[in-house]
Amino acid sequence: MFCYQCSQTAKGTGCTVMGRCGKKDTVARLQDNLIFVMKGISAYNYHANELGRKDESVDEFLTKGLYSTLTNVNFDPEDLISLGLKAGETNLKVMKMLKEAHIDNFGEPVPVDVKVGAQLGPGILVTGHDLKALEELLKQCEGTGVKVYTHSEMLPAHGYPELNKYESLAGQLGGSYTDQRKIFSDYNVSILVTTNCIMPPKEDYIDRLFTMDLVKVPEATVIKDYNFKPLINKAIEIGPLKQEELTTISTGYGLSTILSLAPKIKELVEEDKIKRFFLVGGCDTPNPKMRYYRDFVQNLPEDTIILTLACGKYRFNDLDLGDIEGIPRLLDLGQCNDAIVAIDLALALCDLFDCELNDLPLTIVLSWMEQKAAAILWTLLYLGKKDMLIGPILPAWLNNDILNVLINNYNLSLISDSEADIKRIMG
Repeated sequence: MFCYQCSQTAKGTGCTVMGRCGKKDTVARLQDNLIFVMKGISAYNYHANELGRKDESVDEFLTKGLYSTLTNVNFDPEDLISLGLKAGETNLKVMKMLKEAHIDNFGEPVPVDVKVGAQLGPGILVTGHDLKALEELLKQCEGTGVKVYTHSEMLPAHGYPELNKYESLAGQLGGSYTDQRKIFSDYNVSILVTTNCIMPPKEDYIDRLFTMDLVKVPEATVIKDYNFKPLINKAIEIGPLKQEELTTISTGYGLSTILSLAPKIKELVEEDKIKRFFLVGGCDTPNPKMRYYRDFVQNLPEDTIILTLACGKYRFNDLDLGDIEGIPRLLDLGQCNDAIVAIDLALALCDLFDCELNDLPLTIVLSWMEQKAAAILWTLLYLGKKDMLIGPILPAWLNNDILNVLINNYNLSLISDSEADIKRIMG
């Protein structure tokens, strides 16, 4: 453990064995976990609030949860696990709220093939998660000749009809947030960072880097009140990009699109032509162990369907995996914000096959990096989902006591060798 939140801190630097307050290692780690999950909930809640959606029960839980981590309040590990599961339930609420707000404002996502690469003309590259900011930018770019490109978690924006209708929405540049320092240097465009996932910028693009809202880095220009004129003017001042040879990637497989395929999916499962569904997604990270996820997807049998979301998909979403009688084998469900789509889809498949969640032929293989992924993990634990794999490493807040609970109650396991994991799962 490490805790330095009060004046009793050991040696004035931090309690590392046991808290001077009496807090034990497991309690400290569960409190840390609760804080991380509430940070994730807050991110989703913030975006929902921006779109006019609020739920008092979410705010009430965040207040109670934070209060529970205060010094000398809660020393009960069982109760802190219960609060973790309650956090998972709260995160489920807030993800539903945000998804409904996205659909009400931008339409139900539909599958699209997105152009990847630069096109002739001045450009703006947008990264982050804020679809409202993207919409306002697209409106202001119409008629200027400036092309708007998405990066990382903004890719799914192309699937929303009310965003895709703008001519200024041109395509995609780059992959996950981990490539941004290279991509932002390689493409001479103005850059807008709308939410988390910004990396310390390089000097060669800081003069054309713009941020907004909560996102701040020294020397970058901050956009206020959705006034994107400085960003657009900078793109025009920089001048046009050169035309590149374009490729495409697909996105936009919303819940209604996949459910429209339900009769065909049921038929293929009953005929043993689809043997299993895999949800492979989550955060990307520079960790070399992330190669596992590409190997895993490449080695899956051809009678399996892969669902994916968040920026972890860039490890493999360039693969051509074909289809099973018209059902694409790789279905991109959207941003990390769209984890609720995967959950709703799993529950809908339970209804389709008249089975419980853990009887569904579905394996979840998660990659995690930060606090929103922790929130999603606890949502899945709240729903009782078992037999999940997580990687590329275990969360550091786990100790043996907590890990044993997750193994014994949920059979949570760390990824190992992709081929060995597949063989074990497929039987």
